[in-house]
Amino acid sequence: MAKDAKTFFERLTGAEPVEEDEIEEEEEEEGDFYETSKDNSSSPQYGSDEEGELAIDMYETQNDIVIKTVVSGVKPEELDISITREKIVVRGSRVPERGFEGSNYHIQELYWGPFSRTINLPEEIEVEEAEAIAKHGLLILKLPKINKDRETKLRVKIG
Repeated sequence: MAKDAKTFFERLTGAEPVEEDEIEEEEEEEGDFYETSKDNSSSPQYGSDEEGELAIDMYETQNDIVIKTVVSGVKPEELDISITREKIVVRGSRVPERGFEGSNYHIQELYWGPFSRTINLPEEIEVEEAEAIAKHGLLILKLPKINKDRETKLRVKIG
């Protein structure tokens, strides 16, 4: 693998690689690694003021821009999707099940709490014709591109 190539995990999460000497410096500053790693403060969790960023796939067909994202655990009616001709904002929140809190977890990797994502679109879209479909925890946004070659006849009214 090339030295500058990102691993699958880095591409998936957007994480940056950390050098060995940076880890040693952090351990010296923070104390025992195992004590600090139990505190999940490195990723926002339910109840924090910080929002998580929604991961997306975005691609383009001849007529549409398509965005896909996983929104499992969020009811479609609880998603807030705002669009303009040039950008789209998706917001929501995953609420954890009641009953298990704090120290009862052995592993807690799923994100719980508010999330959002603002996406600048590569082309202008027809806002009125956009579609949002939720299917098996996957949100699919189909955004028709503006047809700049479309021509319409304009009638002159007699006033």
